[in-house]
Amino acid sequence: MSFDVVISNGRYFDGTGGPSAIRNVGIKDGRVAVVTDEPIRGAEEIDAAGKWVMPGFLDIHTHYDVEVLNGPGLAESLRHGVTTVVVGSCSLSTIHVNGVEAGDLFGRVEAIPREYVIAAIDRHKTWSTAEEYIAALEARPLGPNITAFLGHSDMRTAVMGLERATTYDDEPTKAELAQMERWLTEALDAGFIGLSSQQLLFDRLDGDVCRSRTLPSTYVKHREMRRLTGLVRRRGRVLQSGPDIQHPLKMGMALLRSIGGVRKPLKMSFLAAADAKSNPVGYLFLTGVARVINRLGGDLRWQHLPVPFEVYGDGIDLVIFEELGAGAAALHLRDEVERNALMRDEAYRRRFRKEYDNKFKIGAWHRDFFDAAIVACPDESLVGKTFGQVGLDRGLHPVDAFLDLVVEHGRALRWRTVISNHRPKILKKLAVDPGIQIGFSDAGAHLRNMAFYNCNLRLLRHVQQSIEAGAPFMTVEQAVHRITGELGDFYSIDAGHLRVGDRADVAVIDPAHLDESLDAYAEEAVEQYGGLRRMVNRNDDAVTAVLVGGRTVIRDGVPTDLVGAVRTGSFLRAGRTTPAPEAAVTAGG
Repeated sequence: MSFDVVISNGRYFDGTGGPSAIRNVGIKDGRVAVVTDEPIRGAEEIDAAGKWVMPGFLDIHTHYDVEVLNGPGLAESLRHGVTTVVVGSCSLSTIHVNGVEAGDLFGRVEAIPREYVIAAIDRHKTWSTAEEYIAALEARPLGPNITAFLGHSDMRTAVMGLERATTYDDEPTKAELAQMERWLTEALDAGFIGLSSQQLLFDRLDGDVCRSRTLPSTYVKHREMRRLTGLVRRRGRVLQSGPDIQHPLKMGMALLRSIGGVRKPLKMSFLAAADAKSNPVGYLFLTGVARVINRLGGDLRWQHLPVPFEVYGDGIDLVIFEELGAGAAALHLRDEVERNALMRDEAYRRRFRKEYDNKFKIGAWHRDFFDAAIVACPDESLVGKTFGQVGLDRGLHPVDAFLDLVVEHGRALRWRTVISNHRPKILKKLAVDPGIQIGFSDAGAHLRNMAFYNCNLRLLRHVQQSIEAGAPFMTVEQAVHRITGELGDFYSIDAGHLRVGDRADVAVIDPAHLDESLDAYAEEAVEQYGGLRRMVNRNDDAVTAVLVGGRTVIRDGVPTDLVGAVRTGSFLRAGRTTPAPEAAVTAGG
């Protein structure tokens, strides 16, 4: 038998967690045709001696909803071994809203330039149903595979209007709720993996209509949520959400919804389990809750980023400040002159200092400017210092030191901090916890703030280094399973395995280059966002090859000519197998 592609002599992982072995993999018509220790030949041959051959990674939390329209190759994920991405997270999708509404929903929450969101939707949107959305995506040269949640804020905005959808005084009428149920049913019928909602209260709207209100999904009441989640439960699909961490009782009630009893359990994937500096024991509560709920018949997972959560800020432009009333007040103002006037005001500064010093307030940010280092500034004498150190030098409270520098330098003041996942020992515990689901990259969002495209590679490095040190916390086989097969099975999609008959979505990884290059800072201009320089990862030596649907999209860390020119990915429908594209879909359609 002749094969389209042969990957030879690599250490082969099938994604199930079973033993690995040196094998040759033959690929034909987009699927794995043979796995053997006998020599085989193909039209394209990849020598994987000394390399790891495994299923392509699944990225279960992205906000590529906008970027996939103007840049469907999504090379930033492909180059790190990701072959399937999930869109529609955090109640945000583009199925039913128009351009301006999408701009208001995505712009500030996900730090994607609002004007480009509007332009992308207005230019490309030809769909009004979930099935038409799938067809529109597959008419473009997709790089990786796509699967999707339907966003609750998307539906609520489209059916109620943004003004009514973002107030507690209005609930959807019977007709409006019925329309949302029809839309959700259509999406589940089309193969969407479930519904995404949101209860976190620091995600705020952009635009002029309802600026600084929280997302529409946060205003939902019990009846509406019960009706929608009932549809998801009965179909065995997934509810993805973020709980209201500032109100533990409300959060607990939301999580208990997973328990089935006489009904099916509701599969839930919630944001997010982290070893937060702001709460050093919080992860114990989250993992404990999942353990109890799952023992009682639930099916709850916490999404988790398996690396230190390092974020960068340009001036005050960083989502962590939305947690503070003072921070949200500054971010509410788009005009720099108005914003600077506010930040100079002593009454405002007293408010900021009071909120900063309240260490008992629950939140994601540790509120410690001594743990926030300046990395770029027109005054180069400040680079390397923390805002706390600057405050000591100038005899100022850390908040005043920070605000003074923001007023003086604006977005030219760039700084960094690590919010969570800073203790390797705890990262190991979370990585093996059955209530944890590996994946929270936020790819496609927060373009100037973070870059976790290669988080799966960094997990593999952590595992490998632990094994080499003689203190393993999991095997490589188990790690591969957690970021491939386990996720494909949970979301019921045709991904995550590399057995005979499975889709040929493959990552060939060089373990010798799972090194410090994975941590290096890098930026690259994004053409579809007006040349904005976003944070990226560059570790080309670590990724020998990536295949999607049996076609090679990455060689030696670099995209091939197929990426962005020919469709290699498909929309993966829940509960169904998905063939590789038969005919090439090019950038010209």
